[in-house]
Amino acid sequence: MTLHDDAVLALKAYEDQAELRQAYLEHLSAHPDGMWKACEAGHLTASALVIDPEQGRVLLTLHKKLNMWLQMGGHCEPGDATVAAAALREAEEESGIAGLTLLAGGPVRLDRHPIPAPCHWHLDVQYAALAPAGAVEAISDESLDLRWFGYDEVAAVADTSVVNLLEATRARL
Repeated sequence: MTLHDDAVLALKAYEDQAELRQAYLEHLSAHPDGMWKACEAGHLTASALVIDPEQGRVLLTLHKKLNMWLQMGGHCEPGDATVAAAALREAEEESGIAGLTLLAGGPVRLDRHPIPAPCHWHLDVQYAALAPAGAVEAISDESLDLRWFGYDEVAAVADTSVVNLLEATRARL
């Protein structure tokens, strides 16, 4: 099974956000390279909101290029066996936390957002990653800052996509 096939299966099984899910499936059907950054029509990305339910907080990164507080995430790579594996890899790389585990049940949300040319869209498959007890973060070179925020602080620093991801994650906990 290829990463492309895994993405199609994951999206078909995803029940919520039906219209957006259908747009992702149509994109992958029309663009065999739709998993990869090189696809200028847009491509899938994988992200994970790092969450510490015991402390009621999430870890956000201040994105270097966008200067926005976001969940960890990025592009799929050829070594990623699944979209979930890509999300977990990105979360571990960008948070510096080993031992993250994805919240059961597959993707939490889908989010499509425009990006600057030459590509036009990121079709983000969003997961949640549970931080192990005593997790200590370490900033990566992809970030300007890395910080824990209480659930009630997120709306003041992050955009609607992150707030929606947090709400959907908390509903699943």
